[in-house]
Amino acid sequence: MSDKKRILIQLDSDPHASAFDRVVAVDAGAQQIFPYANVTLDQVEALVHGAIFTRGPADLKNTAIFIGGSNVTIGEQMLEKVTKTFLGPLKVSVMLDANGANTTAAAAVLRAGKHIDLASTNALVLGGTGPVGQRAARLLAGEGATVALASRSAERAADAAAQINAVVGRNAVTGISVTDDASLASALNNIELVIAAGAAGITLLPSYALKQATSVKVAIDLNAVPPLGIEGVEVFDKAKDIDGVIAYGAIGVGGTKMKIHKAALASLFESNDKVLDAEAIYQLGKSL
Repeated sequence: MSDKKRILIQLDSDPHASAFDRVVAVDAGAQQIFPYANVTLDQVEALVHGAIFTRGPADLKNTAIFIGGSNVTIGEQMLEKVTKTFLGPLKVSVMLDANGANTTAAAAVLRAGKHIDLASTNALVLGGTGPVGQRAARLLAGEGATVALASRSAERAADAAAQINAVVGRNAVTGISVTDDASLASALNNIELVIAAGAAGITLLPSYALKQATSVKVAIDLNAVPPLGIEGVEVFDKAKDIDGVIAYGAIGVGGTKMKIHKAALASLFESNDKVLDAEAIYQLGKSL
C-alpha cells in the first residue's frame, strides 16, 4: 500500500482560488491541496508536468487535478489542455466543475429523475444558454428526454442546441426564444419538467405562468438569490408539492450537489486515468 499523500492540484482562473472548492476537497479526503489562482492556459502545461513527473506511475493515483473558477469556458479549455499534456501512462485523474456547473446540473437532473421518467419527458430549460443550463439540457437529452432550451436570444439558443445535439448524437434539443408572457406560455405547452438555470436575481417563471402550465409535474429553480428564478419556489424547497407540482429550490438541490461533488473528488484518487466532465459526474451521481 502506498504511503503517498493524496494531493489535489486546484487550477482556478479567478484572482483567488475558491475557498468553497478547497473545503469540499478536504472533506472528500484530499490531504494536501495546492491552490493556483489566476491560472492562464499557457501556464497549464507546466503545472501538469509538475503533477505527472514527480511520482512513479504506480503512485500517480495519489495526485489529481481539479479545475474550478467562475469562467466555465476557460475551465473547458483548461481541461482540454490538461488531457493533451498527459504522456501515455504519465497522467493523473482530473475533474472539471468550474462555477459548480457540472455537479449542479447533475444534481438537478437526478432529482427530477426521482419523480418522472426522463426518457419520455418533455423538458424546458430556462436560461438554457448558461453553463448550468447547457449541461442540464445535455444530461436530459442523454437520458432520452426532448428538451426545449430557452434564451432571450433565438440565435444563442439555436447555437447551444446544435452543440448539444452534436454531443448526444441526436436532435433532442431545440433552441427557442422566450421574451414575453406569450412566448413563455407557448414554451410551457406540454412540458412536464422545467428547470430555471438563469443568472442570479432574475425571475424567469412567474407563479401565474406556472399555475397555467397544467402539464408541468416537476419544477426546479437553481437560483438562490432573490428574486428567485421560479416565483413561489423557495430556496429550501425539496420535493415540495406546490399545487400539484413537485418543486425544488437551489438549496433543496444543493444537498445532492454536495454529495456528488465530494464523491467525485474522492473517486479521483482511485486511479490515475479518470476524466470527470458532466456526463461522468452525472453517472457517478446515479451510483450514489
